[in-house]
Amino acid sequence: MPARLSILMYHQVGDFAPMRGHRSTYCHYRRFAAQMAFLHRFGYRVLNLDQAGAALWGQDALPPRAVVLTFDDGYENFYQYAFPILQRYGFPAIVYLLPGLLGKPSAWFARDGRESPPLMSAGRVRALARQGIDFGSHGLIHVRLAEAEPALMRREVNVSKTQLEDLLGKEVRHFCYPYGSYNDAVVAAVEETGYATAVTCDRAAADSASNPWLLPRKAISYGDNLLGYFWKLRFKNNPRASGSK
Repeated sequence: MPARLSILMYHQVGDFAPMRGHRSTYCHYRRFAAQMAFLHRFGYRVLNLDQAGAALWGQDALPPRAVVLTFDDGYENFYQYAFPILQRYGFPAIVYLLPGLLGKPSAWFARDGRESPPLMSAGRVRALARQGIDFGSHGLIHVRLAEAEPALMRREVNVSKTQLEDLLGKEVRHFCYPYGSYNDAVVAAVEETGYATAVTCDRAAADSASNPWLLPRKAISYGDNLLGYFWKLRFKNNPRASGSK
């Protein structure tokens, strides 16, 4: 059986009141701190995506208990709540950004009647990049790519990469499908644009048989206590598609 990689999907980390709906886009900062302490205490190897790719498809061996930490959308609360905890343990992480919305509210929340938390500014992104946080593309403005017209879809994939590379001054190698929305044409565009990987919202572990542009993840949500967190890390390995988040 091939070694498995848990790519964990976070969105916001912050101080949130109890909730019933949309729990997959929130993680209370106290639970996040406990989860990172769990990884540290029990010897999980937190890799960046380039290291994970080398282990899955290159010459390196995938270490046991391998984990990648991903954060979608680029909320300002990542800097306030998640980043100091990641620094405490020296854990790498990748944040998927929307360069067309940097410094603006996450307006798609309003469609669900929720408050629209602010996204990180360009200055904040540059500062975090200098401190070792990786960044990838999440498209330009959070579009369901499988439902978009072909020209718009390609712009979301291509121009977001160019704009982020201009912002960061280096190659942007990783992509994340907004809403987990993709089809064959979208995946082909991501591959042709030159991204090394793309992550989905499909719930499973990744392994050496995984398509680099269709990597599954394990969503960490508001309701996950440490027992649920361990279960996802250890046992949630079979694929389940998810078209929303």
